[in-house]
Amino acid sequence: MYEKDGERYFIVDGHVHFWDARPENRNRFGEGFIKSFYDYHRNLGPEEYLWSLEKFEAYSEDDLLHDLFEIGYVDHAIFQPTYLTDFFPGGFNTTEQDAAVAEKHPGLFTANGAFDPRDGKAGLAKLEALHDRYDLKGVKLYTAEWKGASRGFRLDTPETARYLEKVQELGIKNVHVHKGPTIWPLDRDAFDVKDVDGAATAFPELNFIVEHVGLPRLEDFCWIATQEPNVYGGLPVALPFIHTRPRYFAQIIGELLYWIGEDRILFGSDYAIWQPKWLIEKFVDFQIPEDLQSELGLLTTGIKKKILGLNAAKLYDLEVPAAGARAVAPQPASAA
Repeated sequence: MYEKDGERYFIVDGHVHFWDARPENRNRFGEGFIKSFYDYHRNLGPEEYLWSLEKFEAYSEDDLLHDLFEIGYVDHAIFQPTYLTDFFPGGFNTTEQDAAVAEKHPGLFTANGAFDPRDGKAGLAKLEALHDRYDLKGVKLYTAEWKGASRGFRLDTPETARYLEKVQELGIKNVHVHKGPTIWPLDRDAFDVKDVDGAATAFPELNFIVEHVGLPRLEDFCWIATQEPNVYGGLPVALPFIHTRPRYFAQIIGELLYWIGEDRILFGSDYAIWQPKWLIEKFVDFQIPEDLQSELGLLTTGIKKKILGLNAAKLYDLEVPAAGARAVAPQPASAA
């Protein structure tokens, strides 16, 4: 839990990974993919948090625990798997990898599952088996993932609807969808947000968390999400601009607050691309510049608490300590 100026913030990092991008577990596309991630790591984060490429390719479990829970203020973290087996034959960041860590550290992690509608009936059976094994609370979809000759899939097709029906049948509520900047060698158009609209309308009982808030298609995302009350915005990729482009970040967060409101925005560090420690510290200290406040409003402490953890806690039925949801009473001065 993070504490600043007498306020305590319950932190749910809604977007973390434990990936394996070692040279022995990748082809040339996998090499380009992890180097694309590394470019984001180098260009958007503070210098003191930069890693070597070698460490970035395969950091340790100890690194993960230290950066999230020992120094990163995180109370609970949600693993978002990304299989990418066409690039990483052993899997880049799978449910199985994530869950192995989560099971060793009860209460610290939620390990989400994944599906790919191009897997047909076999994929439906695999999704059910994942749920039976790990009691899934959410799934993460990577619509631009390659599979043989196919270079992506859409959310608003009959094939995907079969899987969303299965998700609903299994009692899984949260569907995280990567809809952000392109990553080499994936196709930009496969990350387009427009297929979220039909899926959210067809499955109103599911929560669709659009990771990276559709960047660079923020306007499209906002126009869709304001019409679909079950669409949420995840801040990974958007949030690091608080360091390199604070006025740009102010525009992003201001637009999100205007269109979808403070109850549907979720914090995520995208670890290990960035570390939660500096993101949380900067976000708690951040305020929309004065000359933009008449249009974009203010970031209050209450709003920050919702974004940093309370909103995700509600989606995932996480218990929030009372101190994480209210101001801390000032302590009386010690007697002289």
